[in-house]
Amino acid sequence: MNFDKMTERRGTHSSKWDKMEQLFGVSQEDGLAMWTADSDYETAPCVIEAARKAVEHGVFGYSWEYDAYKEAVAWWMRTRHNWEVNPDWVLSSQGLGNAIALCLQTWTEPGDGVVIFTPVYHEFALKIGKNGRKVVECPLKRVGDRYELDLEDAQSRLTGNEKMILWCSPQNPSGRVWNEAELKAVAAFAEKNDLMLISDEIHQDLVYPDYKFVPTAVAAPESLSRLVTLTAASKTFNIAGQRTGNMIIPDNDLRNAMRAKLYQMDYAPGMLAVSMITAAYSPEGAEWADAQIQHLDRNRKMFDEAINAIPGLNSMPLEATYLAWVDFSGTGMTDDEVITRIRDDAKIAVSPGPSFGIGGEGFQRFNLATQGARVEEAIDRMQRAFADLQ
Repeated sequence: MNFDKMTERRGTHSSKWDKMEQLFGVSQEDGLAMWTADSDYETAPCVIEAARKAVEHGVFGYSWEYDAYKEAVAWWMRTRHNWEVNPDWVLSSQGLGNAIALCLQTWTEPGDGVVIFTPVYHEFALKIGKNGRKVVECPLKRVGDRYELDLEDAQSRLTGNEKMILWCSPQNPSGRVWNEAELKAVAAFAEKNDLMLISDEIHQDLVYPDYKFVPTAVAAPESLSRLVTLTAASKTFNIAGQRTGNMIIPDNDLRNAMRAKLYQMDYAPGMLAVSMITAAYSPEGAEWADAQIQHLDRNRKMFDEAINAIPGLNSMPLEATYLAWVDFSGTGMTDDEVITRIRDDAKIAVSPGPSFGIGGEGFQRFNLATQGARVEEAIDRMQRAFADLQ
């Protein structure tokens, strides 16, 4: 398992590398892609082998969502996250962005409010807007180098028109791993305000030593009548291009409602994706995922040490994810001034903090799921771009 082996992604229809110039003005010729959340190294050998066998078979006709896939999802949740999932609870979506849209369309109406705790994954607000619902931003409270819930403030922002919470656990972009008490508090907040609770847990496997991810369903079983958990192998194994995620729904009525929505849309997952995910959720996949965490842990420590040595910059300590959340407010620069240096001087494409909602001002998000040499290159470029501060 060599996570430092260079793999050329330019010219492979990679949105991360081939759309840098279009989206950020950073040339793909000499730029570094550190924005969207996918990784630059090869996926697990067991996943590649599953794809190879499917290709060698050579027939790609109609198939169905076979039991081994759902059983593999249940096995993964049980062995990795101490969550007993009935395979019958698992429904598929075309990735988690699609799953969020499906949840919005199934359990809310146009004009309804949807609560998000910001700063948070920018696709939450985008999906809410695309579906004609109203974004209700409830800012997290920054306490030192981590974010905490402020449910009293959140309550004051509700109008009574809200129907749903889109919850992010572990938290993107800050990398917070919520504890059981916090998860129970969110569940109680949802119950108090009669809100559906959609928990996006896509980064659940990307948790660093000394931290423990707990599924919302495990921390707050009392919430199951209003809870939908979204998971996927896509971030862990970098197979987001297969466009397949899981909606785990223990409640019969909720599951039947989503099943009806999928039936209306004539949706079923692609079988190549199903084969790859089944292979990923295995002992071999677990071994690879553990090795990946060791690689990411080295990358984040190297990056944080160097970035925090630049006056005015602070990379918040990650508890989970491979997405460094860097605070530039100490420089006294505006967001535009910061991004100009990163884009034009460092030639790095990053995710701009303001896109993550209230609380994202002054921040930029860097993707560290790459080869160590590329992290070192990014550090060197950042040090030169902000050399006048040192």
